[in-house]
Amino acid sequence: MKRKVRAMPAYVIVETDIHDPEQYEQYKAASPAAVAGGGGRFVVRGGELAVLEGDWAPTRLVVLEFEDLEAVKRWYESPAYQAAKKLRDGAANLRMVAVQGV
Repeated sequence: MKRKVRAMPAYVIVETDIHDPEQYEQYKAASPAAVAGGGGRFVVRGGELAVLEGDWAPTRLVVLEFEDLEAVKRWYESPAYQAAKKLRDGAANLRMVAVQGV
């Protein structure tokens, strides 16, 4: 009997520095549909932070979960996310990475 190999989930971690909160709200309103359309879900969306070590002090963090890294890439390159992304142009600077989970 063959065991089905389960895909390893992947997580997108986003640090956001918002410069124009009003414009950024447009992006926040559009991004959930783009994330869901790409098969992802929000694990963290803002919220209170506690710096435990080091000097990293992000003002806003978002964590997304996807089926695997390929799903992340498809979502990021999708027309739906690219349209949402345009809504935040000039409103915020992001640092975004994707990492395979266990």
